[in-house]
Amino acid sequence: MLNEKTVGEIVKEAARKFPETEAYVYPEHGIRKTYKEFDEETDELAKAFIGMGIQKGENVAIWSDNKREWLLSQFATGKMGAVLVTVNTNYQEKELEYLLQQSDSTTLILCESFKGTSYLDIVRTVCPEINNAEKGNIQSAKLPHFKRIIVMSENEYPGIYTWSELLAHAEGVSDEILEQALKATHNEDVINIQYTSGTTGFPKGVMLSHKNVVNNGQLVGDYIHLSETDRLCIPVPFFHCFGCVMGTIASVTHGTTMVIVEQFEAGKVLQLVQDEKCTALHGVPTMFIAELNHPDFAHFDLSTLRTGIMAGSICPIEVMKKVMEDMGASEITIAYGQTESSPVITQTKTDDAIEKRVSSVGKAHPGVEVKIIDPVTGEDTPAGVPGELCTRGYLVMKGYYKNEEATKSAIDSNGWLHTGDIAVMDEDGYIDITGRIKDMVIRGGENIYPKEVEEFLYQHPAIQDVQVVGVPDAKYGEELMAWVILKVGESLTSEELKEYCKGKISFHKIPKYVEFIDAYPMTASGKIQKFLLREMSKEKIEA
Repeated sequence: MLNEKTVGEIVKEAARKFPETEAYVYPEHGIRKTYKEFDEETDELAKAFIGMGIQKGENVAIWSDNKREWLLSQFATGKMGAVLVTVNTNYQEKELEYLLQQSDSTTLILCESFKGTSYLDIVRTVCPEINNAEKGNIQSAKLPHFKRIIVMSENEYPGIYTWSELLAHAEGVSDEILEQALKATHNEDVINIQYTSGTTGFPKGVMLSHKNVVNNGQLVGDYIHLSETDRLCIPVPFFHCFGCVMGTIASVTHGTTMVIVEQFEAGKVLQLVQDEKCTALHGVPTMFIAELNHPDFAHFDLSTLRTGIMAGSICPIEVMKKVMEDMGASEITIAYGQTESSPVITQTKTDDAIEKRVSSVGKAHPGVEVKIIDPVTGEDTPAGVPGELCTRGYLVMKGYYKNEEATKSAIDSNGWLHTGDIAVMDEDGYIDITGRIKDMVIRGGENIYPKEVEEFLYQHPAIQDVQVVGVPDAKYGEELMAWVILKVGESLTSEELKEYCKGKISFHKIPKYVEFIDAYPMTASGKIQKFLLREMSKEKIEA
């Protein structure tokens, strides 16, 4: 049975069932709030959004690490019907400009800075009109829909609302108006747009409905047996589905306490698991590897840890075993999916045989169809034969925002979402992901499409051609290697190219390795053989 509630309604339900259970904890700031208080806080913020003039269906972008304001905004927009557009914390100027433009966002909520990067400086570069604008009435030449900016602080900036100025807008909005907004929000409405890199080099806005994310979060939590007695440590970023569906929504649908880490640090996570007596922990493989290899790992008491989810990239078998044995998370599970599927398609169960739990991504969730097809013929493949994994059901996105062509190429006429991932299914329905049809690189849980990086590097005046491939990396799973053909008479070093990238594209997209080459391996028809470049890359880094 599908959960028919909206994102706003699940907060109300949790507050009714578990009013005194802690909803969220920010140990770094000494903040603890019960589900009753969480419901009241998100009511006030939802009223503030309404009072500010934000309408149902309006796109509100949010750019921050895992701050309390992000969490409150997720559920407040869920109550009053605005659409939360999540922004990758690593974005730089060009990426932010593209997202705000393509998404038609009217509003940007942001923190002041992240890891030494001033978000305020970046947004002023994208929209210089802010400096002379009246708050709430920004008029940008590049961004015709853009009206307002809210900062997650009390510091005053020209043209930008402080957080308390936002909250002051709640005063003129009655409980009845909020109730009407909540009732007018339907579970088929889009609640979230998440941008994912595209093979064209431009990110695509994945539109997810209340039904998509509420049910996916519910099922993810069911699989690890979450309840109001559990405490889930969430160090994965909220702007990913891992954080804001498998983390926050999975918790709220089960009355579970969210122990939130603003920015991942292995030692901090271990400390919080110990101090807050966490029973569950989420992470991408690189996070778990960093925790297991922390110099003080043996001194932390992780005895309360029971479960959690490892996902985001292919999970190494040895790492899974260590998490079970050394961290004591004997019921840890692996989940597989993508943003377009809300995100989880398959997941292992806590009582699956150990071999299945460490070497597969489990079976399809209840109510979710999967099939493996021959990518050329489209015919179903028999058990044990690899092909492209396709899925169908409540979890499939509504489509890509303002991109019908890309939507049609992802979702076929029968409703099947084509993942682009190569998988094998055994006789019992367990699935193993063996590779990717596309050339996507997954670095520490971040999906990178080489074409996006290539498109950027092509802009360098010394570069004639460039091809980017993924190479194995012990820490991040994969890293990028760029193979560069220089223009005649030009010179460029690896260091100079990396310096050129800094501050222009996200740091995780900057190639770790740069090699210069005179010609690429080609097919007879003139196509570059990327698989040979990958082999050459591996040989280079292993030499």
